[in-house]
Amino acid sequence: MEQRPSPAETAGTIAAGKKRALPFIWRKRYAYILVLPGLIYFIVYRYVPMLGSVIAFQDYSPFLGFAGSPWVGLQHFATIFEDDEVVRVLWNTLALSFLQIVFAFPAPIILALMLNEVRSGLYKRLIQSVVYLPHFLSWVIVVGVFTIFLRGSGLVNTFLQLEFGIGPIDFLTNPSFFRPLIVLQVIWKEAGWGTIIFLAALSGISPSLYEAAVMDGAGRWRQLWHITLPGIRSTIVILLILRLGNVLDSGFEQIFLMLNSFNMEIGNVLDTYVYFKGIHQSDYSFATAVGLFKGLIGLILVVAANRLAKKFGEEGIY
Repeated sequence: MEQRPSPAETAGTIAAGKKRALPFIWRKRYAYILVLPGLIYFIVYRYVPMLGSVIAFQDYSPFLGFAGSPWVGLQHFATIFEDDEVVRVLWNTLALSFLQIVFAFPAPIILALMLNEVRSGLYKRLIQSVVYLPHFLSWVIVVGVFTIFLRGSGLVNTFLQLEFGIGPIDFLTNPSFFRPLIVLQVIWKEAGWGTIIFLAALSGISPSLYEAAVMDGAGRWRQLWHITLPGIRSTIVILLILRLGNVLDSGFEQIFLMLNSFNMEIGNVLDTYVYFKGIHQSDYSFATAVGLFKGLIGLILVVAANRLAKKFGEEGIY
């Protein structure tokens, strides 16, 4: 029978570990100092605000504070499933996230594969610089550019009228254009930046595999299907798992800037709904409950997707 260590032995082991850890930390002190600002940021702006999530279980009043507000338990969470507005907003969020996963997620993969086939180093770097640039623009600028081009007197409508006699088309006020425009903006802004990870993964594929494939008579498409895509499959799976964790996070700033009275029915998502409910209507408790619900769904999706990936032989994220 295995003998468990006594409390004295356990305490001695912990003390010995501390004695070994302190000299190690001192030797790596500059590395720890370098990490310290990022650590402070996450503690102050990510973890400390989580204490305020307690108002999701209260009928919170700013005048009574956290301690004085009455406790209502899971009442606000029950309201989430009873409110027709929440159901509609949740459907809008899922529909938009599905479109982004189907169209926006593969965009950097396709772009990275295309850039990987470019043999001219100068031309490749030029294309990379051009497609990276939109990532550094704020959503205010991106939405402003799209608004200028797509408004009634904008360049797109002017071109359609002069060349085809069509228009003007209400791109910005017609609800049927809202989701395609959101996805198009995400692709234009983030696809280039997303290629960095996939290009790094492509660089890790051994050139000898391509040389062997050429010797066997494989063309470019065969090499792509049997060497390139399997070589970056693990990267694709990991990023897809992380993307599923944000399936209910459609991006507040972009959606908020694109919303108007004409597309509110189809464009209002969970992020903007929480803003209108919590800030405009001062229903802080219910808005917090919706936010916690969104985070819980994201956690469940990440865990489920990670387990599914491991069943198919991938490493996953943990």
